[in-house]
Amino acid sequence: MTLPLFVHDALAGLAAGASVELTGDEARHAVVVKRIRVGEQVLLTDGAGTTATVTVTATTKSTLTGSVDTVTTGAPEMPRVVVVQAIPKGDRGELAVEMLTEVGVDVVVPWAASRSVAVWKGERAAKSLAKWRTTAREAAKQARRAWFPEVTEMVTTEQVVALLRDASVPVVLHEAASGPIADLPVPGRGEIVVVVGPEGGISDEELAAFAAVGAEPVRLGSSVLRTSTAGVAATAALLARTRWR
Repeated sequence: MTLPLFVHDALAGLAAGASVELTGDEARHAVVVKRIRVGEQVLLTDGAGTTATVTVTATTKSTLTGSVDTVTTGAPEMPRVVVVQAIPKGDRGELAVEMLTEVGVDVVVPWAASRSVAVWKGERAAKSLAKWRTTAREAAKQARRAWFPEVTEMVTTEQVVALLRDASVPVVLHEAASGPIADLPVPGRGEIVVVVGPEGGISDEELAAFAAVGAEPVRLGSSVLRTSTAGVAATAALLARTRWR
């Protein structure tokens, strides 16, 4: 049976035999919701590559104390995958972030595309970004990832152009593109940047700006995917040729 996993932000430097205490919401979830008891084992991760197997030695309603059995630290998987996600309407943004996290994306970049229906401004922007980040954290726990994805601040089209310019593999998804994503060369290292447009599609001006830095559009297949699922499909297609081999 897979051990339950919880987040602990200070695992770096711990070794087998050390004592570690989990507090706050994570501890309450472990003790009250999951009903973890003394003698059971759990996994703790800091979301930055370190995971510890811990045997529980004591609990209260708001704390969990344990003895570290093993500690593992791994490097991030390569190639690094960045998905620029145009801000969709409703809760489809959180759905996209959840699935992108589960599939293994390293960075999610909210993009204020010219045809985005939803607009992030002021208080709404802060709340929406917080939702995306919470969704990424919870999905990373569910997927048992040692490295949690970063959700950046919202970016403009000019900033997306800069990301594509610096990418090892720039990918712009567009249903009308002539070339399939399968034709793209994918290196084992470097950074892949995937741009997913909004419900209204990527504008001609945006496509021209992306093409100016070498990011020509590609298609996934004959079907037109929703903005909330296109990035997941593209990432899976690319990772099947790199990390997942």
